[in-house]
Parts: sequence; C-alpha cells; structure tokens
Amino acid sequence: MAKKERGSFQDEEKVEQEDVEQAEVKQAEDIESLKKALAEEKEKSEKCLANWQRAQADFINYKRRSEQERAEVVNYANSTLILNMLPVLDDLERALASVPEELAGSRWVDGIRHIYRKLQAVLEAQGVSVIEAEGKDFDPNFHEAVMAVEGEEGKVIEETQKGYKLRNRVIRPTRVKVGRGSESPSNNG
Repeated sequence: MAKKERGSFQDEEKVEQEDVEQAEVKQAEDIESLKKALAEEKEKSEKCLANWQRAQADFINYKRRSEQERAEVVNYANSTLILNMLPVLDDLERALASVPEELAGSRWVDGIRHIYRKLQAVLEAQGVSVIEAEGKDFDPNFHEAVMAVEGEEGKVIEETQKGYKLRNRVIRPTRVKVGRGSESPSNNG
C-alpha cells in the first residue's frame, strides 16, 4: 500500500508539475500577448499624436494664411478706385502741360495745379507711387513696351504713359518706347 500511495503521490506531483508548467506557459503567452497589445497601442498612440501634430500645424498655417489674405484685402481694397482715378490724374497733367503762356500765371490755373497736387498727395497717402522708367533697363514686370525705337538696346527711351504701384504691387505698368539698338551703316570695302 505504501507503494500505491507513493505512486499516487508521484502522480499528483507530476500533475501539479504539469499544471505549474502549463500555468507558466500560459503566463508567458499572456505576457507576450500583453507586450504585443502594448506595442500596438503604443503605435496607435504615436500615430494619433503625429496626426494631431500635423492637424495643429495645418491649423496654424491656415490661420496665418487667413490673416495674410485679410491684411491683403485691407491693403488693396481701394485698388480699383485708385486705378479708376489714375486717368483723371493723367488728364490733369496733360491739361497743365498744355496751358498757354498768357494763362500760366492766372489764379484759375494755379487752382487747377493745387487740385492736381492735392490728388497726388491723397494717392501717395494711400500707398500709390510712380514707377520710374525713362533711362532705365526695360523690365516687363513694371513696363509695357508699346514701340521699339532707335536707341540703346533694352533701355527705356521714352514714357508714353506713367505707371503706378500700390505699395509693392503694380496696378498699372508704365507704357514705354524701348531702344532696339542703333543701326550703323555697313562698310562695303
């Protein structure tokens, strides 16, 4: 009977040992599955953080663009009105340039000159400036060529209509005559 008890005791030990081993294997599997789950959740959280950071950067960029566009609208809101006033300024210049000598000193002409200077001052206060052209290199960003004439190649020879900028933006290019180079007589020897 002692043998039977011993065998039974050994069987129980074996079963307990197997149970312990199975528990350890199950525990190891649980640890591995938990590590895997942790890694997956960590990856998900990193993706979420990256997406959140990207969304935040996009929002900041959107906000900056909106502010720039709003500032531009404010700065250039009157550009159409100013552009429509430029022909009036041109007409006043032509009228003052063609005043006969006998009327040059009259109070009426002085009043027109005063109005012209006042209109110039108002436009300058709004950020309008004249584009200088005569004698400078032709630049299609600021000049519109209306004719090519004899003269230094690529240089503005004459202005036919003044151009203007509103702050840093061209609202009307200067119309110019551009030099095409001097024609030299050919020597046939």
